[in-house]
Amino acid sequence: MKKFTLIFFAVMAVFAGQKLSAQGKYGADSAECIKYLSYYQEYYKQKNYDSALPNWRKAYSICPATASQNMFVHGTTLMTRVYNQVKDAEHKKAIVDTILMLQDQRMATYPKRRQDILNNKGQYMINYRGADAPYIYKNVGAIVDELGPNSNGPLLVNLLQASISMYRENQLSADDVIAMYDKVVEHVENATAKSDAEKEDNQKVKATIETIFADSKVASCDNLIAIFGPRYQAEPDNLALVSNIVKLMNSADDCASNDLYLNAVTSMYKLDPSFRSAFGLYRLNAARGNVADAARYLEEAIASPESDDATDAQYYYEMAAFCYKNGMRGKAAEAARKAVDLDYGYAGKGYLILGNLWASATCGETVDKWARYWAAADYYQKARNADPSVADEAASSIASVSRYYPEASEAFMYDITKGQSYTVSCGGMTATTTVRVQ
Repeated sequence: MKKFTLIFFAVMAVFAGQKLSAQGKYGADSAECIKYLSYYQEYYKQKNYDSALPNWRKAYSICPATASQNMFVHGTTLMTRVYNQVKDAEHKKAIVDTILMLQDQRMATYPKRRQDILNNKGQYMINYRGADAPYIYKNVGAIVDELGPNSNGPLLVNLLQASISMYRENQLSADDVIAMYDKVVEHVENATAKSDAEKEDNQKVKATIETIFADSKVASCDNLIAIFGPRYQAEPDNLALVSNIVKLMNSADDCASNDLYLNAVTSMYKLDPSFRSAFGLYRLNAARGNVADAARYLEEAIASPESDDATDAQYYYEMAAFCYKNGMRGKAAEAARKAVDLDYGYAGKGYLILGNLWASATCGETVDKWARYWAAADYYQKARNADPSVADEAASSIASVSRYYPEASEAFMYDITKGQSYTVSCGGMTATTTVRVQ
């Protein structure tokens, strides 16, 4: 290990010296620089990385940074292979330091690529030091602070996760984590998408961030009220503040009946009527049992041209669950299908609701009395396939409805057999399913 460390710092010293004394693109000893660049690059092209490595080390030691940007790109790849081969923890740590150093040197020499290189550097930190939450919080945090909306999605996601981990270890306060959530959401919302695919990726990153934050339970009602209650009292007409309060309380469980939420939503709707304030009013009315008003505000939120597809997917799922709970089966089915079509993490949950609607449908006393359970099982299986987080619930639901499948002899009396296709219509719904028996 000592030998490796000495070599590492020797290479650093040689590189620094060459950088200062270099003359021209390839430095004072241009012939040797070009020779070893050529050697390692040829081996690299052939994917003979074991032979490329010593020649790359030589080129790196004698060539100035200006000789080739690929020297840093290829060096990162070669060092990554070495990292995967060695077992010693200290050796691995030194290699990671080398990989990160290569990114710094590349940025210093090729500043036009700084944004991409910084994003890459942050990803290397996550890849190799991701379990060290304080390290990620400090170092990836510094990168995100510099890049802002130009930060790659995984950096934002992992930075929030690191904050949550530190909160659980009592190293950060709930206020700190909420502030981090605000920051990363703002960055992804302000990110510039160069294509529809990038826009969709940004929406998925935002949905992931919101899911992680909601699942963390950091934003409990008690925490939010303690943190934002005094702020609201001081600035009830601050639109940014009240919007943030509403957004955070929407993500928290059972947080729609307290006075702070009521006041914030009311202020938000007064200051800036929008899909977010309409959604807040839906939550308020739903919590108070005002079914018609709640449904109306939720429909208004979905209809707004300002809401994106990811938000609409969430709202359609909310509508499906709300309408199912309150006996509006037709609206529940329609909303669930739209949530499935948009997806953004809500397809599995939408399929579960469709399964529940079929399982609880009233379908008469003919074959349809069994067929509703076959259709329900189809949707539960789709839920299981679409979303691992609902797989256990879907499997349990399949087991529940399968108890109501007919005996083979009963099916025979209706001239149907196992595996046969069957179309069922009842309760305003139609589905083509497969005959199942006990």
